[in-house]
Amino acid sequence: MDFLETRGIVIKNNELLLTALTHSSYANENNCESYERLEFLGDAVLELATSEYFYLYYKGDEGKMTKTRASYVCEEALYEYSKEIGLDKHIRVGNGVKEDTQSIVADCFESVLAVVFLEHGYSVAKKYVLSIITPYVESNHKFIEDYKTYLQEVLQAQQKTLEYVVTNEEGPQNDKTFEIDCIVDNLVLGHGKGHSKKEAEQNAAKDAISKMA
Repeated sequence: MDFLETRGIVIKNNELLLTALTHSSYANENNCESYERLEFLGDAVLELATSEYFYLYYKGDEGKMTKTRASYVCEEALYEYSKEIGLDKHIRVGNGVKEDTQSIVADCFESVLAVVFLEHGYSVAKKYVLSIITPYVESNHKFIEDYKTYLQEVLQAQQKTLEYVVTNEEGPQNDKTFEIDCIVDNLVLGHGKGHSKKEAEQNAAKDAISKMA
């Protein structure tokens, strides 16, 4: 596929690559395997490759290296990498599931990395993934793992108040959707939706941060 071929990688086992791009919703509807097992392996390859990179090229103690590495392999980061290289366009999902869901796209980044590892070995897999990630590191690009915590720290420094208010709740008990407003100094700054209050709050915080930029 183009997002691999542009980096000189050809996968002969096309069925395995399709599996790496298959969400469980599609797998359940079409009686095939999902990416979950591959994601498990890809996560380990990603951790090793990035840990080695930061050990060799980053000046910092264990705590700083861990925190920095985590920011470049968080869900937000993997989602952005996938969008940049066009991996997200090939994901297969079932009916009613959005293929651009951040968690799904991030998972597929790892599962595809596993396929590269299985077919070409660690050195090629490492070269592939670092060719995507290191430009972000070198440009000091910032990814936010926890939008609520980040927003709270910013607003505390500015001595502003922060509150999250549920504005809507709908759907059956096992599949609810929550809508939440992020209120700063008594003004609505962000709005978010999610299948849990935690997810909706994170999305509301993210929306608020985008408007503060």
